Amino acid sequence: MTTDPSSATPAADGVVADAVGGHWADTVLPAWARPYARLARWERPIGWWLLLWPCWWSAALAADAAGRAHPNLWHLVLFLIGSIAMRGAGCTWNDLVDRGIDAQVARTRSRPIPSGQVTVGAARVFLVVQALVGLAVLVQFDAFSIGLGLSSLGVVAIYPFMKRITDWPQAVLGLAFSWGALMGWAATFGRLDAAPVLLFAGCVAWTIGYDTIYAHQDKEDDAVVGVRSTARFFGANTKAWLVGFYGATVAAIGGALVLAGVGPFAFLGLAGFAAHLVSQIVRLDIDDADGCLALFRANRSAGWLLFGGLVADAARNLF
Repeated sequence: MTTDPSSATPAADGVVADAVGGHWADTVLPAWARPYARLARWERPIGWWLLLWPCWWSAALAADAAGRAHPNLWHLVLFLIGSIAMRGAGCTWNDLVDRGIDAQVARTRSRPIPSGQVTVGAARVFLVVQALVGLAVLVQFDAFSIGLGLSSLGVVAIYPFMKRITDWPQAVLGLAFSWGALMGWAATFGRLDAAPVLLFAGCVAWTIGYDTIYAHQDKEDDAVVGVRSTARFFGANTKAWLVGFYGATVAAIGGALVLAGVGPFAFLGLAGFAAHLVSQIVRLDIDDADGCLALFRANRSAGWLLFGGLVADAARNLF
């Protein structure tokens, strides 16, 4: 949501303009910890949900393909913890790299690093701590999955720099945020097959779509400071591009379901997911920042639709 620059200056209690007010991170945590919670975006869980969904979809798809009645519950817990930790680490890394840009943008100049609530050195320590939590989660899996997870770090590392050199930083974000589509399957079978690769491709297209919607909040400020994005590149043609990317999302995930040999409930879940994406395109007004944010956040619900279908389909294996 675009904010008046005058309101972006942090108040005495360290309020951040684009943080969610009244969250437990601001009401339960001690004052010294609150800037770190905002740095990790704990008050905005949509980020870790979007990182988590490909993991859970992949785990559920693998369970169904393997003839199991439900996904491995321990794996789901590990993916949840890992997603929260690595999303926080990614946000911290992004804010370290972008602190100069954030200081020039109304919505972000009151974030912990540019506003001075957290020093660069302290942010680096916090980044390492979160990454170590993610590593502790990763080593619970088999060697193949550990190597696969570590191989994603290069993509994560370069993402913050992409907005400076390409109109497609959302595509690089898609590679990073979709890695879980490979991990859930690998954790179940100890290998990769065509089905998770297609799921990964669908998740990349999905990420490009929803993050384009998100980026429309900042397109005016981005133009001023020279930040590039698919929102600026697509411009008034955004809806047409979204039809393409969301269409590719549904087609690729549908292909993954076919290759995995799953049953009808999985496809019903995909149909509900597809309907949700269509509603986003219909309702989108690229000049309504609040509306863009709401549609972006609605992808948490979209994720439940697909996951619910996959879990219901796996349950058929009980009979």
